[in-house]
Amino acid sequence: MRLLISFAALFFSVILLQLSSGGVGPLDVLSGTVLGFSRQEIGLLGSAHFLGFFIGCWWAPRLMGSVGHSRAFAAFTAAGSIGLMAHMLVVDAFAWTLMRVASGLCVAGCYTVIEAWLQAKVTNETRGRTMGIYRIVDMTGSMAAQMIVGILAPASYVSYNILAIVCCAALLPITLSTVRQPETPSQPRLRPRLAFDRSPLAAAGVVVAALSSASFRMVGPIYGQEVGLSAAQIAWFLTAFVLGGAIAQWPVGWLADKFDRRWVLIWLSVAAMMACGVTVSSAGLGTVGIFLTAGLFGLTTFPIYSVAAAHAHDFASDDERVELSAALMFWFAAGAIFAPYIASVLIENFGPSALFMMISVGHGVLVVFGLLRMHRGRTGAKRTRYVYAPRTSFLIGRLTGRARDSQRRD
Repeated sequence: MRLLISFAALFFSVILLQLSSGGVGPLDVLSGTVLGFSRQEIGLLGSAHFLGFFIGCWWAPRLMGSVGHSRAFAAFTAAGSIGLMAHMLVVDAFAWTLMRVASGLCVAGCYTVIEAWLQAKVTNETRGRTMGIYRIVDMTGSMAAQMIVGILAPASYVSYNILAIVCCAALLPITLSTVRQPETPSQPRLRPRLAFDRSPLAAAGVVVAALSSASFRMVGPIYGQEVGLSAAQIAWFLTAFVLGGAIAQWPVGWLADKFDRRWVLIWLSVAAMMACGVTVSSAGLGTVGIFLTAGLFGLTTFPIYSVAAAHAHDFASDDERVELSAALMFWFAAGAIFAPYIASVLIENFGPSALFMMISVGHGVLVVFGLLRMHRGRTGAKRTRYVYAPRTSFLIGRLTGRARDSQRRD
């Protein structure tokens, strides 16, 4: 309880950030449809969010070094709030694209500040419990963000203003906290090639994870509309995906620690392809069936990033962990930038089922690549512990690195 209280301000800010940044994605899809945006324009909004996310991950540590944690957090929150409030002032798809860059910048920058603060304050004795609470808070906020779409009217200034208010409220816990802000951490070097050098399969896995997650969360509401879901039902549709991913973490982590992680990745992708087929085929079976298949889709696709990251860390030395985590995040962001736009183009030309066809093809490629990598018979890795790896900032490796090192498996 003392640990929870000491980080209460940071965790409360995380929830508020998730509500605002997580809610704007599906709200933009519904609003864009009402305002007559094309499918490609709506997909471009999702891609712009992840472009801003990547910029924020790269820039945030540098800004913290210049102005400090609290001021950097305030700057990123202001950028996100301005982007939210400007939506209904300038109703134009390309203007909204710039606003979504601001929202991605906000979430990545704020998470970088929060995780740098956590890293500086935790000890070896409290690290595991802190990360456990952090994961619960992050997942809870993410699910609540999907639900909020069901009560916000599309294309409404009031709706975007509510999200902007929530984003501004995230400032209060940190700026009013009496806890002394820590020293600024050093920026990890960004070496994207490091991920491929340590494990080409892991690098491919995080790209496919981005293909699944980013396209579903940013373009999934279009699919929901096409199959007849209301705004409230789309909120449950997206929440089922996140809930399925949360439930999967423990059993998949157990499998990834017990068996060859390449086989776990391959079978997760096979299951994801089956989930895609079931989701498309059950579109006419009612809302409950659609929700259940969305949960199954999250169950099979959400853990792929963490399994791929664990496999890459098996081949890394202790002093490479932070840079390897940043490299994996780079490839996730790269895949997430392109996935929503490509998915929206396919939906426009081939119908809503094209979203899951695209994801299924991506997982099929991962299965083939995984089998080819296994054919090489690579051995000699020192197994690390499976760790749920949030895709939040380049600094997350500082929080998860010791957890991997503390329980190596030979």
